[in-house]
Amino acid sequence: MRTETDRCPGVLAVHEAADGGLARVRVPGGALTLAQLDVLRQAADDLGDGRLELTSRGNVQVRGLTADGPQELSQRLYDAGLLPSITHERVRNILASPLSGLDGQSRYDVLPVAAAVDHALCARRKLADLPGRFLFALDDGRGDLTGARADVLVRALNDCQAVLTLGTKGVRVSWADAADVMIAAAKAFLKVRAGQEWRIAEVEGGESRILERLGLQATVELPTGTTTIDAGWHGESALVVTVPLGSLTQEQAAVVGEVADEVRITPWRSLVLRVRADPSDRLDGVGLVTTADSPWNGVTACAGRPGCAKALADVRADARQVTPRLPRHGRPVHWSGCDRRCGKPAGEFVDVLAVGNGYAIDGERGGLG
Repeated sequence: MRTETDRCPGVLAVHEAADGGLARVRVPGGALTLAQLDVLRQAADDLGDGRLELTSRGNVQVRGLTADGPQELSQRLYDAGLLPSITHERVRNILASPLSGLDGQSRYDVLPVAAAVDHALCARRKLADLPGRFLFALDDGRGDLTGARADVLVRALNDCQAVLTLGTKGVRVSWADAADVMIAAAKAFLKVRAGQEWRIAEVEGGESRILERLGLQATVELPTGTTTIDAGWHGESALVVTVPLGSLTQEQAAVVGEVADEVRITPWRSLVLRVRADPSDRLDGVGLVTTADSPWNGVTACAGRPGCAKALADVRADARQVTPRLPRHGRPVHWSGCDRRCGKPAGEFVDVLAVGNGYAIDGERGGLG
């Protein structure tokens, strides 16, 4: 049983890092209007270090906040519709397939369901007690979120039905009921946990006990098909853009706002842009990546020095120096400043860990180039 305080940062519960306050802005479904993107960009410039950090849950972080920064940031986000609930702001962790409804490959467009889950979540007072790590996910059937390690995952089968899973097996649900069942599972989690467990997987017998409370029985084998979302064109109007190390500069954010009609943040620290004309030259010109063969695809890093006091190296500077000289790896690559490995991707990855006087790669000291 967990006994530590839930320290997941939010907008109101700002984490004090070595480089100042760190605020995490939840973006359910990853969907941002252009106006909201601009509010975030300007807030980072005025109140933080100027950059927007993309997270592995499709959220946005603003770093380097001064002491009076959080209050001003929260007001700006509230005015922009990015802080609809003061009490629930840290629990609005909802992933949705970033290309859903855009490229013709969706079995069902899950973005409206993500919005429904968010609305229902914020409307239930007791669900403010969910841990900041509890995660909902909606996969449009392509399998891009199957490995997201969500507590409550719904994956589309067709335009009528989906499979809901809390872990190992699934239950068929209709799309009309999907949002309600996901919320009911979260409520049941709060009932069955013994103390401060953050995830369903941490509760002894959690999956079966929650399903029993819901009157459901998991008998459906989960779909095995998975897919990755590479940088480049998907369909005629959706362009996936890799943001190197998930750190979006002022110039990059401004260009994205100029060329896109719609922006979605992915859990792979990239952006999906709905566009009407090809903006690749402009995006490439500011250091964003629009092709699948770039060595930057799949490369992530924690904050490292000087932002994190626990880090043993400036991993981002080292990654920026080494990555352009390497071919793209078959696996994701994650640079960590300490053995906590903050922000590591789901599944297998090349583990580049700072060890004080160099790096250990997949457990062995060495170099990447």
